[in-house]
Amino acid sequence: MTDGGPDTAAAVERYLEFWSAETTERRRALAPGVFTGDVGYRSPVGAMDGPEALVDFGAQFNAHMGAVAYVARREPESHNGRVRLLWEIRLPDGTSFAEGTDVLTVAPDGRVESVTAFLDREPEGFEHGTDGGDGGDGRH
Repeated sequence: MTDGGPDTAAAVERYLEFWSAETTERRRALAPGVFTGDVGYRSPVGAMDGPEALVDFGAQFNAHMGAVAYVARREPESHNGRVRLLWEIRLPDGTSFAEGTDVLTVAPDGRVESVTAFLDREPEGFEHGTDGGDGGDGRH
C-alpha cells in the first residue's frame, strides 16, 4: 500500500539488509542510508538511540549467534509514513530463531527515524521484564 509518502518498501528492504549484514563493517556502511541520525529504537531488550548504537547492538548479536538472516514473514503494511513489519530471524541452517513485529516510522527522505519492536515468538530461554527494557539476550 502506498500513500504518497516516503518509499516505505525501499526502507524496509534496506532495514532488513542492515540487520542481516554479516559484519559490523557492512552494517556501519549501510547505517547512514537506513537510519536518520537521531533514530530511536525501543524493544524488550532496551532503548537505543542513534545509528551507532544499532550497529553495536547488531555486532553483539552476531558475536553471540553468528550470521543470521532477517526476513519479512509477509508483505509489510504501510500508511502515513509508518510500516508494520512482521519479521523472522533465521539461523544459517534455516532454523527459525525468533519472530517479531517492528513498527517503523519512515522520514520523508525514506530513512527509518524510529523503531518500536515486539517479540511475537521469543527465542528459547529469553527472559525480559514487562517494563520494556531490563534484560534478555535475544534480538529485538
